Amino acid sequence: MKRYLKEFDKLVGIMSKLRSKNGCMWDKEQTHESLVKHLISESDEVKKAVKNRDTENLAEELGDVLLQVVFHAQIGKENKTFDIADVISGLNKKLIRRHPHIFGNYKVKNTKDIEIMWEKIKKKEKAAGKRKSETKKKNSENL
Repeated sequence: MKRYLKEFDKLVGIMSKLRSKNGCMWDKEQTHESLVKHLISESDEVKKAVKNRDTENLAEELGDVLLQVVFHAQIGKENKTFDIADVISGLNKKLIRRHPHIFGNYKVKNTKDIEIMWEKIKKKEKAAGKRKSETKKKNSENL
């Protein structure tokens, strides 16, 4: 197994243990809502490390952001709404959809073309998501 997969699996296991019956009281009390301030704070720390060109600290701060992602995914798993595999799978699909110049037949001339294409795809996805959400809401109201 590749080292990063082994380490990632270990991280997911640690978070599961921290939130388990015999885990950490603080970790078990956290919710998506209570963690938002920590995600923002850690993101600010990443921004600061980049600004200062502090690559050693950047690696640590990116780890803290990753912790937030894994933490939210663990809560999602416990709530039976999503898990870390769903997060990763969704991201993989999004990256492929938004890079048709790499994974499809779309031709670009420069990075400006890529930015324009990315925004068009993003708008189309958001509109489709909104329609899907409205349909779901309408269907649940009809039950």
